[in-house]
Amino acid sequence: MSVSSAQPQDPVRSPRSERLLVLGSLLLVVAILSIVAFLLVRERANAELSATRAASNIVQLIDADVLRNVELYDLSLLGLIAASQREDLKNVSPAIRHLALFDRATAAPYKGDILLLDNKGDVIADSASVEPRNGNYADREYFQSHLSNRDPGMFISRPFRSRKPEHEWRISFSRRLSGAQGEFLGVAEAAMRLSYFDQLFNSLNIGRDSSVNLISSDGILLAQEPRPAEELVGKDFSNRPNFQRIVKEGNGSFTSVSSQYQDKRLYTFSKVGNLPLIVVVALSSDEVFASWKRTTVVVSVATLALCISLLWLTWLFCRELRLRHNAERELAQLAATDALTGLANRRTLDQALRHEWFRAQRSGQPLSVLMIDADHFKDFNDRYGHQAGDQALRTLASVISAHVRRPADLAARYGGEEFSVILAETDSAGARQIAEYIRKAVEQLPFIEGADSPITVSIGISTWTTATDISLESVLFAADKALYQAKENGRNRVVSSA
Repeated sequence: MSVSSAQPQDPVRSPRSERLLVLGSLLLVVAILSIVAFLLVRERANAELSATRAASNIVQLIDADVLRNVELYDLSLLGLIAASQREDLKNVSPAIRHLALFDRATAAPYKGDILLLDNKGDVIADSASVEPRNGNYADREYFQSHLSNRDPGMFISRPFRSRKPEHEWRISFSRRLSGAQGEFLGVAEAAMRLSYFDQLFNSLNIGRDSSVNLISSDGILLAQEPRPAEELVGKDFSNRPNFQRIVKEGNGSFTSVSSQYQDKRLYTFSKVGNLPLIVVVALSSDEVFASWKRTTVVVSVATLALCISLLWLTWLFCRELRLRHNAERELAQLAATDALTGLANRRTLDQALRHEWFRAQRSGQPLSVLMIDADHFKDFNDRYGHQAGDQALRTLASVISAHVRRPADLAARYGGEEFSVILAETDSAGARQIAEYIRKAVEQLPFIEGADSPITVSIGISTWTTATDISLESVLFAADKALYQAKENGRNRVVSSA
């Protein structure tokens, strides 16, 4: 049994406290990181929700404005058709008939001319002048659509270039004129300049990298703000995945990569009333989450600094705990060890002996005790001095320790020049064999410098067995008595108790 295993464990701090401290700190760091991550994720969702709400408000504003203006156009067309079919206006002067056909709504900004075409596409009434212009529009999409389709509803054309010198982009709103039998009589058409949408969209502050789009339900781009580098008005986007999803869902929002700009965008969209028009606001994800990203960087750096500081403080505290633990262990080692010989001291011997005594009582295994005394040590000490005496004791301790190798055995300094050995699970014969090894090894030691005779030892043995069943004090007394018997018999010998 080593000195450390024989000493009491209560005074020594266990490293378990250090492990608990590290575990607690790691759990705290994980908890902090989890909470911060949760809050950042929630803030990102809030940023997206706020952007979606803002985009929805923009979409609703555009919806209302576009729908109101289209309704004005439709009222003008309906009024034109109704007035053109009045019998009482056929014989009035051209000026009066012109006033009746075209109401004041046609003078609104961004509105082009309103025309009334016959069944061949020729102009028979023109809002721009009393005398209708010379022109035929039978090739226009709206005319061909009404010619082949009896649907009396309003038709919205694809964007087209005006035949006027400025060649500006326009779209047409038109209705079919039908006879009593449903025969095709002509078309009432009103043109709108697409610059109207440019002016409307330009008044909205949606961010530098975001866009507002007006698209027909069949995928034709009518207007976009900001203006793209290439001319995209009139381009067909019906095969784009994002447009197909917009048409499928009708109203709502989603995040996707723009096929036009190749960046991630938050799309919010809505159909304009019952019209074949769709308003799409595409907000750049970089702009939507710009503030959140700045906050994330600041919070992440602060959190990382906090966690590193916490772990650093934990390391410092663990180091202090470890140093204290080592110091206490060293103190406990010193308290259990004889300073001169390095063997266990008397206090450790008494604790180990009591521990092995109870263990022998439970197991029924024998327990032997050796009491060893240096022969004529007082005379040796007086003759050669204390330093030589101390050296002799250290040498004896080294020899004794070399022959006590089993984990459960213990060699100790009993006091002065006297030593003791505990031999667990060892009967009298085994104890005597070990005692003889020790005695002979001591006898064969080289002479101490200046001495004229070798150092020898006398050894007394006492063994407890279930047959003897004596007390622990009796075992010690018997070993001590056997030691003195060895001295009386001439020293340098081994004697076992009877």
